[in-house]
Amino acid sequence: MEAIVLAAGSGSRFGGGKLTAAWDAGVLLEGALAAAFAAPVRSVTVVIGAEADAVSSAARAFDPRTVIVHAPDHAEGMGASLRTGIASLPADADGVYVFLGDMPRVPAQVLPAMAQALVDGALAVAPTFGGRRGNPVLIDRTLFPQLLALTGDAGARGVLQDLGERLVLIESPNDGVLFDVDEPGDLSTLTTAHPREGGDPG
Repeated sequence: MEAIVLAAGSGSRFGGGKLTAAWDAGVLLEGALAAAFAAPVRSVTVVIGAEADAVSSAARAFDPRTVIVHAPDHAEGMGASLRTGIASLPADADGVYVFLGDMPRVPAQVLPAMAQALVDGALAVAPTFGGRRGNPVLIDRTLFPQLLALTGDAGARGVLQDLGERLVLIESPNDGVLFDVDEPGDLSTLTTAHPREGGDPG
């Protein structure tokens, strides 16, 4: 299995510079990268677009094993970034976790259970907390053609909603699978109400 971290957005609601904004002892993107590298995967690919140089530098500084891929049509939306990421995967990839660069608190504990669900026959797996479906999602290779056909800003949502029982939901130990950063004020919420704990990626 592989991991993709979508980090190509402009962060317009944040005012720019979102993924490289100061957080904890580093920058915001590091939370998503920590979770991705904690997953049972062979590789972690970061899809960049807006603010490409800064995001790429931050990703490589976090871990030089990070694969960087540029989405030339990133302004089209998340679908374009996901297309680019899927197209860059090794030909023998059997599944992919899709992480969002602005979600720094995904608990590593939920990731192995997601992988096992895929091995057991799910076409896709997503974490839940408090009855709400969150991220990352884990997607079987048989759905890659549908992901490569995505357009606009919908991401994989349309693909997942048609799966019925073949989309397996795994309960998360905390709300990190729901928490994302949209505005600067979210960072203060993150650092004060949800301090980093040992074992968690963020």
